Amino acid sequence: MGSVSLPVLQNTSCNTEPVTTETTAPDAALAEGRLWRPRRVYITPDAYALPHGRAMLERAEGFGAEVIRLKQNRLTGLSGQPGEKDERKAYALAKTSLAIVVSPPSARRLQPIPPSADWQFHLAQGCPAHCQYCYLAGSLSGPPITRAYANLHEILENLREYVGTGKVTSASAERAHEGTTFEASCYTDPLGIEHLTGGLEESVRFFGAWDAPVQLRFTTKFAAVGPLLGLQHHGRTRVRFSLNAASVARDFEGGTATMAQRIRALRRMAMAGYPVGLTVAPIMPVEGWQAEYTALFTEIATALDGVAGLDLTAELITHRFTAGSREVLLGWYPKTTLDLAKENRSEKRNKFGGFKYVYPKDRMAQMREWFYAEIARVLPGARVLYWT
Repeated sequence: MGSVSLPVLQNTSCNTEPVTTETTAPDAALAEGRLWRPRRVYITPDAYALPHGRAMLERAEGFGAEVIRLKQNRLTGLSGQPGEKDERKAYALAKTSLAIVVSPPSARRLQPIPPSADWQFHLAQGCPAHCQYCYLAGSLSGPPITRAYANLHEILENLREYVGTGKVTSASAERAHEGTTFEASCYTDPLGIEHLTGGLEESVRFFGAWDAPVQLRFTTKFAAVGPLLGLQHHGRTRVRFSLNAASVARDFEGGTATMAQRIRALRRMAMAGYPVGLTVAPIMPVEGWQAEYTALFTEIATALDGVAGLDLTAELITHRFTAGSREVLLGWYPKTTLDLAKENRSEKRNKFGGFKYVYPKDRMAQMREWFYAEIARVLPGARVLYWT
């Protein structure tokens, strides 16, 4: 198949602007945060042949993106040459671009995702945010362009054969009431691109109409929840907001909604009857961490006060990295102040022989004890699902 030459980006800004949509008034748009506006959108022939692909293209055009119709069903020309300057250009180009493609068959063979959910599935891969600890670094090949999948109907229908299977919630006495759980945010932040894709709205509708013990799950650092509030979700979607200590969010989470905006969105979704959750991640023992996390939990408690029938969970995830992700992150963010020193960590090996760098055992035990106790004190109604 032939290749396509892609333009080189000179401006490396995040390029986000306040945007008003049909379902979001100007004041609400400000409260929901800035929406990502890609500079260019690539679409493959197979994606353009699908109604959902064309609908995404129209949305992107409406936000001012340059449209590039590809002649082949692959993306090429995004990778920079070896060397920091070209790698930074490739990063900047990818982070300001959206690719509309068809997911490969391998992506539709679902994989388990413990301890979060029974299965992971993908509406997209890649994320427009600039988190300096990004967990996608080293996980996805090539520059971090966001790929949105045009074959949404096929992706959702494929989930049906997995009902009643899985070993996380389906096989857990404590979480069996959640049914078969499907995680949609392993390789993307779906809310961060929802104004372009509409994939979450369709997924929430799909699960809401699916009369079975199932649950859609996604986590987000964004806050533009307006289009989701009035949907008939029937309690089959749990949205979790990624929340953190103020200094962690300030120093390492570029291009995302603020903590205040995310907490407000958490309340709005809870008021709309959605099961909600906190993804406290990545937990870092920064200076004064106890005070910062207590302040966070107190803000959450205040925001959720008075919500009837609140269904709140918490997932606690400490910061970790691999040797590969460390190298990628330092290439993306060479001036980061994020602690990526291997000598400050312990190696945690998996059954496949790989390993991650995690906090030492004593520090992990100290933090775990504190977080469980503090959440029980400040947010007594929250169910802590796991610590990792």
